[in-house]
Amino acid sequence: MSDNMMYLRREKRFLVLLGVICLAMIGGALYMQVVLEEAPCPLCILQRYALLFIAIFAFIGAAMPGSRSVTLLEGLVMLSALGGIAAAGRHAYILANPTESCGVDILQPIVDGLPLASWFPLGFQVDGFCTTPYPPVLGLSLAQWALVAFVLTLVLVPLGILLNRRNGR
Repeated sequence: MSDNMMYLRREKRFLVLLGVICLAMIGGALYMQVVLEEAPCPLCILQRYALLFIAIFAFIGAAMPGSRSVTLLEGLVMLSALGGIAAAGRHAYILANPTESCGVDILQPIVDGLPLASWFPLGFQVDGFCTTPYPPVLGLSLAQWALVAFVLTLVLVPLGILLNRRNGR
């Protein structure tokens, strides 16, 4: 096996791990929703969509044969992470400033109008408010944890590409 193939396989393994982590985060959010009765707000649901898109693009990228197609899907992963940063950042800001609103009147019909809200309402339908202060997990709100995850994704994916492909030359 050539060095380039070895480095591409490492990149693909990273993408599979990233996809599994994102699905686990969605599973954790569903656990908190169903078991702990923490109702998701519009921004929570948008964060779930971002995690789902990262997972889908990561898995598709891991299945691609060449480095160009893998790079394209990694770019889509990073775009999804940017969307997640926007939603999680706004949500964290609202939790820090409870007088703000997530625009539930504006966002809820849009988010509930997306296809997954009909196909899987438990996981993708709005049921709460962005200002609801649920107990923190290890000192951070769920929005802050999501923000950390999205920022790490946005930083680690291109860094991994850069380091991995530089070593492959």
